[in-house]
Amino acid sequence: MGVAPHEPARAGQMSDEAFRRFQDGRPDHERWELIAGVPMMMTPPTIAHNRIAGNLERLLNDALAAHDPTRLATQRPGLDLGSGDFRPEPDVGVIDADYAAGQRFVARAYLLAEIVSESDEVRVPGTARSWIDVKRDIYQAHPSCDAVLIVEQERIEVQVLSRGPFVWTIQTLGAEDTLSLPAFGLACPVTALYDGTPLRPRVAR
Repeated sequence: MGVAPHEPARAGQMSDEAFRRFQDGRPDHERWELIAGVPMMMTPPTIAHNRIAGNLERLLNDALAAHDPTRLATQRPGLDLGSGDFRPEPDVGVIDADYAAGQRFVARAYLLAEIVSESDEVRVPGTARSWIDVKRDIYQAHPSCDAVLIVEQERIEVQVLSRGPFVWTIQTLGAEDTLSLPAFGLACPVTALYDGTPLRPRVAR
């Protein structure tokens, strides 16, 4: 899948273990990702980005409460994805509902979602690919992950990648479509993800 999620660390660049130690020393409000061995602090997300992430988290949790209460959706789940030079942080993930107080990281996520930001479009050093494309590959390589969502924030569009018995299937959904994720009990209009954003404002301007 293009850039390998298990690419070894290059000389002089930060290893994944060193990156996790570095993260432990940073304030909780800071958001860091390891990109090609270089720790990068992400620009604070837009209000629309946060709104979409919050909508998706809520929709998934409402669906899971009835469909599978052993799982829950959360924003920015701590999950060791990839290795070597790459440590992304998903915007939303579905994880096991059983976790300990003070726990930061989990071993498994069943759905991983990204709301595309400007920082996702940067080219990964040493490649011709964008960070969002590399993250998509890393998420698909996670053994427990059955679905990956790539949600645009500047237009109503969601790419849905679903793990099948042999290959992943890909759908691109627009404003007239339904987001259907049977494994998570979710079926909702794609526009529901954009409620309260400039693309679907609550109050007419």
